[in-house]
Amino acid sequence: MQIRLWNNNLKVRLIGEALFNMLFWMYFPFITVYFGGALGNHIAGILMTVPPIFSIIGSLIGGAWADRLGRRPVMLLGALLQTVMFALFAVSPSHWIDYIAFIGIGLGAAIYRPASSAMVADLVPAQNLRQIFATFMTANNIGAVLGPALGAIFFFRYRQELLWTCALVLLLYFIAIYIMVHETLPHSAKSREGSTSITHVLKEQWKGYGIIFRDKVFLVYILAGIFALVPIMQLDLYLAVYVINNVPAQALFTWNGDSLMLSSTEIFGWVLGLNGLLFVLFILPVTKWFRNWKERNVFILSSLLSGLGTFSLGLNNNIWFLFFVTIIFTFGEIVRSPVTQSFISRYAPEHARGQYMGADSLQSTIGKCLAPMTVFLSSWMPPMGIFSIILVFAFISIVLYIQLFRIYVEQPEAAD
Repeated sequence: MQIRLWNNNLKVRLIGEALFNMLFWMYFPFITVYFGGALGNHIAGILMTVPPIFSIIGSLIGGAWADRLGRRPVMLLGALLQTVMFALFAVSPSHWIDYIAFIGIGLGAAIYRPASSAMVADLVPAQNLRQIFATFMTANNIGAVLGPALGAIFFFRYRQELLWTCALVLLLYFIAIYIMVHETLPHSAKSREGSTSITHVLKEQWKGYGIIFRDKVFLVYILAGIFALVPIMQLDLYLAVYVINNVPAQALFTWNGDSLMLSSTEIFGWVLGLNGLLFVLFILPVTKWFRNWKERNVFILSSLLSGLGTFSLGLNNNIWFLFFVTIIFTFGEIVRSPVTQSFISRYAPEHARGQYMGADSLQSTIGKCLAPMTVFLSSWMPPMGIFSIILVFAFISIVLYIQLFRIYVEQPEAAD
């Protein structure tokens, strides 16, 4: 499905989110360092555990509102809240106000995200969902590759200018949504509208999420996703600890008697760069290659590649071997990413699509809480012990995905 043939809503979102995502990656990787330098690493570590809680709340609220008020108003609210918080961050005279603004930015993004994903599901035929989501991920990951390199310069030297630029881009995106994006809330959701009192709305939200969390298929899907994400998330967690502490400095290549030597930290940087580059270059082709695969098989392949790839890191310290297994576990992440969003888009009932999208974010949030345990356990266990635990998580996710598709019969996409 070529971009020029896309609905206007999708084009506006692709451009706006790609621009903002690049700016996001220019400040986000350095936030912990920033607060650590200002408030101390111990306090910063504690403070960084709070934003995910607000992300959960924002996602659940945003998802419920998206089904009740519409996709467009919730997206406008999320974009406006982020704009205001970036401006507050830019003019803040206190590190604590900086922290409040940072939480507000995350809350705005969490409110925005379920409505945005639900709008894609409203507009795109089921057979094209994987390709559309893969295109959005490609745009976002270009920012994730370029952003940190630029942010290392701009965040510390020109922080206020960077924050004002973020605020301006989001303000322009807010205006673009207001002028160019139309509402896509399905009629089945509109027909459910009732009292608009705050008490009634809260009761309806609680009732709606109660129904979702009693959905056995959805619960198994969430649980399988949590176990699957633990190996994938190790790139920024135990993998950094392992490479820096256990992989010796070595030559990348030798030429005419000279060699390019890389330290352990530099080797980790190359692994990160390779991961990001592979994601940008291959997510669209890989999504196309696997478009006829059943979702069950894609999920199982993803868990197998990410689990075995991460486990294999502990087998050899040679730099080229590390690059090879990086390719394996990165492809595990690549094949999974578009399918997770297409699965929930197709599975969620039309009238509750936003709520399902909001609840789906629990996979990532709970995964982020569990994944750091590998770093904690590394003080008592050898590397192969940690890599074995990671592999067990991957195999548990495979078992859960097999169980999921025993109780949920996958429908052919083209028939939807």
